[in-house]
Order: sequence, then C-alpha cells, then structure tokens
Amino acid sequence: MKSTSYYPVLMTDDVAGTKAFYVEHFGFMPLFDSDWYVHLQSQEDTSVNLGIVDGNHETVPPQGRGKASGLLINFEVEDPDAVYRRVVDAGLPILRTLRDEPFGQRHFITCDPNGVLIDVIKPIAPSAEFEAQYSGGAQAG
Repeated sequence: MKSTSYYPVLMTDDVAGTKAFYVEHFGFMPLFDSDWYVHLQSQEDTSVNLGIVDGNHETVPPQGRGKASGLLINFEVEDPDAVYRRVVDAGLPILRTLRDEPFGQRHFITCDPNGVLIDVIKPIAPSAEFEAQYSGGAQAG
C-alpha cells in the first residue's frame, strides 16, 4: 500500500468546540468546515493535518461510534518551551510538566476538551541506556 496522506480524525460530540481549541491553541486553520466534519491544516506546515468528526454521524459505522478514547497525539515542534509557556498562559490543563526524558524527548502533555492527550515534543539526545534501543539513523537529538 502506498499512502498519499495520513492524519488522525478525532471523534467528538462537540465538533465546533474541538475545532476552536485546535485553531486557537495549536495554529490550525479549517480547510473544510461543516457541522459534522472539519478538516484542519497547520498554518505552519501543510503536511500536518487533523480531522474532527461528530462521533454519532451516519458516516461512522455503528460499532465505531462515540468519542475518541485511549488516544495520545504528538506534535513535534522546534521549541516546546515556548509552546509550554503559551499553553500554561492560556490555562490549559498540564498533565505532565515540561521535562527532559532519558529516552530522548523534551516534552509536556496537555489534553483537548475531549480528553485526548496531546504530547508536545522535541527530540533530544537520549541517555546511554536508551541510545542502544534506537535503530540506525532513527536516534533522536
């Protein structure tokens, strides 16, 4: 299979509110905007996209309807410290404070209004313990 694009689609019962959250706090803009589905694109990188769908819409098969759960989405950024300050100033919940992890990330975790976890990360050099777990050129930092 040759994919031409890949992006998550979050199921919610508040499409408009979820759209507003990602537009205001993470720099997205709507490319398609209806009451049951919104397609968002990063204003800084057109390859970064996010969909939002009404989890009870007829296009979602009955066995899959509902809200997103058990989901963590990552935004890899150049300056997580600046994003952290902006998110804290906006009053968003901080579930994991900004920190350097030995596995090779500087990051923090917040969440959207649906409870979807958002991990804002920057790869950094891993500790010697974790360095051996990276394969070839996949090493962070």
